[in-house]
Amino acid sequence: MTTTLRPDGPEERHDDGGRARTYDVCVNSRPVGRIRLSTDPRLGPVMGLIETLEIDGPDRRRGRGTVAALAAEEVLRGWGCRQIALTVPADAPVALRLAAALGYTERSRRMLKRLGAPPELPEGSRDRALGEEEYPAWLEGAHTEFVRMRVALGVPRETAERQSADEHRTMLPRGPGTPGHRLRVLAHHGTDVGSLWVALRAPEQRPGGYVFDVRVAPGHRGRGHGRTLMLVAERECLAAGQPLLGLRVYADNAPARGLYESLGYTVEEYVFGKPLL
Repeated sequence: MTTTLRPDGPEERHDDGGRARTYDVCVNSRPVGRIRLSTDPRLGPVMGLIETLEIDGPDRRRGRGTVAALAAEEVLRGWGCRQIALTVPADAPVALRLAAALGYTERSRRMLKRLGAPPELPEGSRDRALGEEEYPAWLEGAHTEFVRMRVALGVPRETAERQSADEHRTMLPRGPGTPGHRLRVLAHHGTDVGSLWVALRAPEQRPGGYVFDVRVAPGHRGRGHGRTLMLVAERECLAAGQPLLGLRVYADNAPARGLYESLGYTVEEYVFGKPLL
C-alpha cells in the first residue's frame, strides 16, 4: 500500500513570505488522516513546521504517521526550508517515540507550575522595578540574546536583528511601563545582580503568566540568584491573580532546566527539530 499526501485546499501565502497548507494523508487514495504544514511565523521561511499530524483510529500503528512525516519533509524542502520542527505534548508517548525514530532532537520544552502561597525572598535579596533610565541597557542585552538564539537556529543575522526589534517594540511599546508586563531588578545586599521580564498573561492564549527573560549578571552567577528571580516572578503573578506560571527552556541549558524542575515546574510540551539536508 502507498501512503501519500493530497492537498486539501489551496496553499496559503502571506505578505511576509510565510506559507501553509493542509493535506489529507491517503493510502491508495483513501483518506486516513490529515497533516498541516507551515513556515514558522516567528523564525520565517527558514523553519518549516508540522503543525498537526492526525491518523484516524483504525489506521494507527501501521506506519502511516511515519510516512506522512517523511513526505512532509520533502514538501518543506521544496518550500526552501532548511529545518523542520514539531511540538509534541508531554503526555503523548506515541508521538514522542515517532519523533525520536525519525531523528528529531529536542530543541526546547515548555514548562508550567501551579503556584501556591507567595514565596519569601532569601535574606538580603530585594527586588524593584526596572527604571526608565535602565531600560536601554536592559533592552540591548535582551536584543543580543534574542539574536544569538535565532542565528543558532539558522535564521540570517540581518533577519534576526529585524525580528528582535519588531518583537520588543510590539511587546513592550511603553518600555518598563507596558501594562501587563513586569520588568524587575534583583539586588542582593544592595548590589544589583540580575533582572526579570515576566508577562502577566501568557502568549498564544495560554493560561497564566509567562517568564520571557531571566538574567543573572556575570560575576554573580552560581549563587542562587536565578532561583530568587523565579520567586520574584511567582510573586508578581500571584499579585496579579494568576495561579499558573509558564516558561520555555532550551534543551542545551541543563542548569536552567534543573532549576525549574527543583522549583516544581513540569513539562507541558516538547519542541523537536532537525535539519533538512
